[in-house]
Amino acid sequence: MSEAQRQLASLPHAVLLLAPGQRLAAANPAAEQFLGQSFRRLADRELGTLLRFSEERLALRLSETDAHVSARATGVTVLGQRERVVDVTVAPVIDRPGWQVLTIHDSGGAEAAGGDPAGGEDTVLRAPEVLAHEIKNPLAGIRGAAQLLGRKLEGGDLALTTLIADEVDRIAKLIDQMQTLSRRTPQELAPCNLHEAVRRARAVIEAGGKAPPIIEEFDPSLPPVMGNAGALVQVLINLIANAADASAGVAKPRIVVRTRFASGLQLHRGADGTPVRLPIELRVSDNGPGIDPAMRDHVFEPFVTTKKSGQGLGLALVRRLVRDMNGRIGHDRDEAGGWTHFRLHLPLADERRKNLREDRT
Repeated sequence: MSEAQRQLASLPHAVLLLAPGQRLAAANPAAEQFLGQSFRRLADRELGTLLRFSEERLALRLSETDAHVSARATGVTVLGQRERVVDVTVAPVIDRPGWQVLTIHDSGGAEAAGGDPAGGEDTVLRAPEVLAHEIKNPLAGIRGAAQLLGRKLEGGDLALTTLIADEVDRIAKLIDQMQTLSRRTPQELAPCNLHEAVRRARAVIEAGGKAPPIIEEFDPSLPPVMGNAGALVQVLINLIANAADASAGVAKPRIVVRTRFASGLQLHRGADGTPVRLPIELRVSDNGPGIDPAMRDHVFEPFVTTKKSGQGLGLALVRRLVRDMNGRIGHDRDEAGGWTHFRLHLPLADERRKNLREDRT
């Protein structure tokens, strides 16, 4: 047995090597135990004849052999056994087209076993606690390097290192926020300047050098919205980045970010059914070809993506963050004008404080 095989055999998680057609080519002892059979009986069998995932979209994503997929607390049934709640990752094998490595291990979170009205969305978006430490450590190194570099630079280059440090802080806060979401703790809301959040997100996108012209059509009279500043920037980064990707193939790509009052829109929240007005609208529009009609009703669902290299989690995360800010997000297509619009609606900060005062009297 080689050193690599010994290392694989010692892993506590089930590891399966899948050949083209998702046929089982190798399995470690933990995988044999998980499937309840020896590899000699499992060899060359199709994955679908051995186990079934409760989420159809996850199964479809696994069939895309060049996709990187991860899911937490999702249901899987080994044929002949009861359903189990597990964490799943799958990745393509480098330089071996059609080959994949699938890892499965039991989900340890107490929440995984409980029912959740949000269904598949929460299955995927529960915070990745197991990755938080591994992500935060390199982030700290990146921030430190940016600060050291900033001491030797001037002008525009210095501003770029400041942007790097600020974005590291925002990502670290987002990780903390994701962990908080998994514990069902509401994120802290405060008055936010919507236009400032847009410009922060725009700076991040443009620093990557891939953004088409971004046109701002702002209503300067808009008051602050009630939200979470870090989450709001993350939502806008995702929406603008998606707009940039969607319009990349047209001759003259354009993105328009517009803010305005949209009075009358309400969203019922809370057990008491109190209506929350959402009068502030932010719209991110692009002149790309639009979303595939078959996908339009599912773009906010986990694992749904039209990108070859995407995991289909960006818009699912956007919807979760917007909901936590008591907002609403949707999209529509203007076929005549050739524009796709994503519309974000948020409550006024002043109105939220007014409602709180009324509740206390």
